[in-house]
Amino acid sequence: MKIVFLDEYSVCGQDLSRIKSMGEYIGYETTAPNEVLERVSDAEVIITNKVVIDAQTIAQLPHLRLICVAATGMNNVDLAAAAEHGVLVRNAIGYSTDSVAEATISSALALLRELTYYNDYFHAGYYSASERIFNFDRPTAQISGKRWGIIGMGNIGRKVAKLAEAFGCEVSYYSTSGITRDESYNSVSLNELLKESDIISIHCPLNDKTLDLISTEQLSQMKRSAILINVARGGIVNEAALAEALNNGVIRGAALDVFSSEPLRESPLYHLKDRYRLLASPHNAWSSVEAIARLVECVADNIESYAKQRQEQITA
Repeated sequence: MKIVFLDEYSVCGQDLSRIKSMGEYIGYETTAPNEVLERVSDAEVIITNKVVIDAQTIAQLPHLRLICVAATGMNNVDLAAAAEHGVLVRNAIGYSTDSVAEATISSALALLRELTYYNDYFHAGYYSASERIFNFDRPTAQISGKRWGIIGMGNIGRKVAKLAEAFGCEVSYYSTSGITRDESYNSVSLNELLKESDIISIHCPLNDKTLDLISTEQLSQMKRSAILINVARGGIVNEAALAEALNNGVIRGAALDVFSSEPLRESPLYHLKDRYRLLASPHNAWSSVEAIARLVECVADNIESYAKQRQEQITA
């Protein structure tokens, strides 16, 4: 069984010995689009985090039987084409729930407490040169007592809700799927959530319903003191609209870990009037060492399950 990992860098040097023991293994740090077909031409199993496996590629891989997505989202694989050619696609579920939820809470704390500004104030030497013990350049706020609105009450959204409650927040949520479940939190419309929330965090998938879900109109409904956190997918928040809202003080601030294109090249987000209104990270809210270890185990489990099924078919 030949196993090819196309973007091994995405697991940050994690031990892959279990996966390597399952067959003939080849790993590539990164793979450009024009390199994919050559590298997986005789692979039975492909592992990919973000490298795209499209319909044209799948059609040219007669040996391919399993695609393991080293992530939860599978929008980089043409699922219809895989099904048509009898190729299984398996992803990793739940490995990063705690990590992303903690990143969401820490983003809210950092924005409301103005941690980036005051950290820079200290390291730039302004504090050592000051005659005052205290500095109040940028007013801070606490999470306790705030209304926290969650867009997408899946595993991560539910974990964020529990953490927000522990900080003393009143939690409500908006379901982007429209499916009503028995939750411990109040379900509201998107408009109501936007108008009433002090903190809004996004934890839903990117699809036709959620593309540009938050744009100029939605941002204008939010409180001027509110913050927006997106750790889901970049296309859910219109970045140009967000930059304009931050520049004009429509909302207090935002935290983004995901972007419409990654890496994000030229964007108005790089040219804000006040850069401290935006807390940004390079799509790594999920990547605690604990989460990466669980991710690799999920991939190994998926390959092992396939291998057992394959052996049973051979011996049947």
